[in-house]
Amino acid sequence: MPAYSSNEDALTTKLVTFYEGVSPTSTVPSHQATVLLFEPSNGSLLLVMDGSVITAKRTAAVSAIATKFLKPPSSEILCILGAGVQAYSHYEIFTEQFSFKEVRIWNRTKKNAEKFAQTVKGDVRVCSSVQEAVTGADVIITVTMATEPILFGEWVKPGAHINAVGASRPDWRELDDVIMKNCVLYVDSREGALKESGDVILSEAEIFAELGEVVKGVKPAHREKTTVFKSLGMAIEDTVAAKLVFDSWSSGK
Repeated sequence: MPAYSSNEDALTTKLVTFYEGVSPTSTVPSHQATVLLFEPSNGSLLLVMDGSVITAKRTAAVSAIATKFLKPPSSEILCILGAGVQAYSHYEIFTEQFSFKEVRIWNRTKKNAEKFAQTVKGDVRVCSSVQEAVTGADVIITVTMATEPILFGEWVKPGAHINAVGASRPDWRELDDVIMKNCVLYVDSREGALKESGDVILSEAEIFAELGEVVKGVKPAHREKTTVFKSLGMAIEDTVAAKLVFDSWSSGK
């Protein structure tokens, strides 16, 4: 995933491996990544970084930005579906940036959800089903390896905001058609979503805006409606994050 940022004057490439058959009990994540940072003026390699950490944190940061603009004005309940690396990074930034009265988690393998609740700081309620976890939730984060819908529109509170982070292949789903066709749909990249997101492609849902258009004030944030932010990740996010790490390391912080 190569990218150049003129604002940051940063040039990077991220190399990613993805093994969907990794056992739930394995300590090796399904996604592993390495980020290479280059000197933009001549292409010399400056640094090799752990791309897995950068990916986890930048993905959660983008979800937090989407949530800042799209969540209901009074949001009290956060629900996380999935208990992998992205669940931890999202929990960390969401509990830092927002004030939820209750946090719930569900995972297909319940013991991993229980481990999550025991590991993180703060109280987390472990739920036995997706329906139990999402009922009444104001903000929902889906970070699963699901290939078929696990979240159904009849369970979702009207006006809730959903960050859909999993299902990163054109034939994979996390959300059903009821959600996709009745929400206001935001994406990180129109081009990426129409090529890679099964939730978008198979539901034929209409994309309302890219998140960047909302941040810039070009398109409105319909926080009064049910909203979905479909996150697939962009190489430029890795570039900016890697430059931040490099600058921090260079300055000795």
